Amino acid sequence: MTALERRWTTFLEAEAGRFALWLPVFMATGVLAYYALRFEPPIWYGVVLAVPTLIAVCTLPAFRSLCAPAFACALGFSTAQFATARAPPLQTGLPTHATVVGGTVRMVEILPQGRRITLEGANLDGNAPLRRTVRIRLREADGQPIATGDTIRVRAIVRPPAPPSYPGGWDLQRDAFYAGLGGSGYALGPVERLIVAKPSGLARTMQWLRETITARINRVIPGAAGAVCVTLLTGGQTSIPPVEHQAFRDAGLAHLLAVAGLHIGIVMGFAMTVARLGFACSARASLYWPTKALAAVVALTVGGFYMVLTGMHVPIVRSFSMACLFTLGVVSGRRVISLRGLGLAGVVLMLIEPQEVPGVSFQMSFSAVLALIAGYEALRPWLRRLHGTSWHRRVGSHIVALGLTSALAGTASAPYGAYHFGHVQLYFIVANMIAVPLTAFWVMPAGLIALLLMPLGLEDLALVPMGWGAEAIVWVAMTTASWPAATLPVPHMPGWGLAVFSLGLAWLGLWRTRLRLAGLVAMTMGLASPLSERPPDLLVSADARLIGLHGPRGVWLEQRQGGSAFVRDAWLQLWMAASAAPFPADDGASCGKDTCLLRPRSDAGGVLLVRGPSRPPNCAGVALVVSAEPARGLCQKPWPALVDRFTVWRDGAAAVWLTPGGAVILTDRMARGDRPWVPPPPKPKAPAASNLPPATVE
Repeated sequence: MTALERRWTTFLEAEAGRFALWLPVFMATGVLAYYALRFEPPIWYGVVLAVPTLIAVCTLPAFRSLCAPAFACALGFSTAQFATARAPPLQTGLPTHATVVGGTVRMVEILPQGRRITLEGANLDGNAPLRRTVRIRLREADGQPIATGDTIRVRAIVRPPAPPSYPGGWDLQRDAFYAGLGGSGYALGPVERLIVAKPSGLARTMQWLRETITARINRVIPGAAGAVCVTLLTGGQTSIPPVEHQAFRDAGLAHLLAVAGLHIGIVMGFAMTVARLGFACSARASLYWPTKALAAVVALTVGGFYMVLTGMHVPIVRSFSMACLFTLGVVSGRRVISLRGLGLAGVVLMLIEPQEVPGVSFQMSFSAVLALIAGYEALRPWLRRLHGTSWHRRVGSHIVALGLTSALAGTASAPYGAYHFGHVQLYFIVANMIAVPLTAFWVMPAGLIALLLMPLGLEDLALVPMGWGAEAIVWVAMTTASWPAATLPVPHMPGWGLAVFSLGLAWLGLWRTRLRLAGLVAMTMGLASPLSERPPDLLVSADARLIGLHGPRGVWLEQRQGGSAFVRDAWLQLWMAASAAPFPADDGASCGKDTCLLRPRSDAGGVLLVRGPSRPPNCAGVALVVSAEPARGLCQKPWPALVDRFTVWRDGAAAVWLTPGGAVILTDRMARGDRPWVPPPPKPKAPAASNLPPATVE
């Protein structure tokens, strides 16, 4: 046996049982491969790939190591296809004018200013009900009582979901497609409640319960602290004021507002403690019943109710899946927290909601838990030596473990936050070491006691101290966010860079031997990937009301009335700029009455910004003409590249890179392709029929 063969044999023996942990990774790869396509494959495509590989796995043991990953990829691809097929068809043809919207209230959300309702079975101007929901923001002064199950009518402006802010940006239309949302807007008049009805069905009943809990909390705990308490007990984040919400993000405490493993762990731990104390009060139960297993089942039941109450979002579904394995481990006497449990939770979630894999919630949640399990597995011997027997060593080991938990989870999930949000938090360890214990030992237990007291009308006894703890958490977030350089902007990471980093993280976390250290190389390559990418030099929004230019001296913005602040902020994040100056602020700009000739790059042609109706005398040296109005035929031949109102109306937002060879244009339709969540290209209106008689030729 050669040295290479001996090493391979040693590796197989050391990593026995670890190869199955890669199957969820391959399944996620299949899901991402589906969403990376720019065309919609036939519905049978994934099944045709999955069935033969599954047969090979079952009948060809010698090739199982090759066929199993292929089957996992095909399974992930198929689940994504079926999720798309299950979703209602895209809603098109919404009116551009004000309309009377009627329907049944599915959800009422409290906002910092006013309320927002979600309607199902909505009809516009009395037409046939829509298959998708409609979300309406009510006027702030509208005090009409509304609850889930009511039938209402309101005059409103309804718009379809917004497209990405720039090609390759966050796809709000895809999120809305899978959420069943057809449009959103704002009310122009007061809402009318036509029918008052009690909610029927589990979903409506749970939403009514959330609204009742929210009202009781807000009655006792006002302001941001009350909004945080509402989030912890019902999962709704809409009532948190923007300033405090941003502070939680900047301090690295946003995970406290995303109900997940920490929260369900506290709930189940509290329930299990109470159940075991209750069983201990009975001598017969203590002597003859398996009280630990029964308490675990009680805790799982309470955890399941909490999951449903908080809306069954991705992080808590993943956490509850692992909690089921935890309960099974307690009942059977097996190890309860492992990478196998994490992998199984990932498979379950991808089978149910594969569309969440490209999202930040899925990525940050699983990366953090993977780092925690693998990190503690590797550091367990050192932590045991640190624990010792004296009280001060035990206290010190708990403090070290708290800091290590924040460091592992925060460091592993930071690149995903940077990819989606464009910045990282520097003081997240300090903030979490204070805020997490406050949440675990004060705020959440008080909230659970308040829920138990609500049927008796005595919830104030627990809500008041819960509010004190929530105010302390808000203070920690605001204070940490106010420190110098609390957030650090980072360059945009390309998609392939995030994939390489994810592969490296999985390699580091899933293997046991020193071969795992090769994952650090892949993670470093992923983090360095922004160095290979150049952000676009110019962006034009989908409505042409925003035109942005990125140059060596900053960002300049042409903003017309109605330009989206959300789109503007997304551009500034992409360009790592704090603010933008209006045109013409560039020293190299040459502006006339109706045009500006801009030269953001010395090695490329200029950009002609058309701001008025007059024709420029010539377009010499111009690589690109950009205009918020139709501008075809503006220049003499040879024509430069053009991005105008008609371009973005047809193909969505545009990104432009200026090169010595000309302008490279990428539109949103080019980036996303023809997918079920992408609206079809608009059709030009047919010219109006003329009333004049046809011309005659003599």
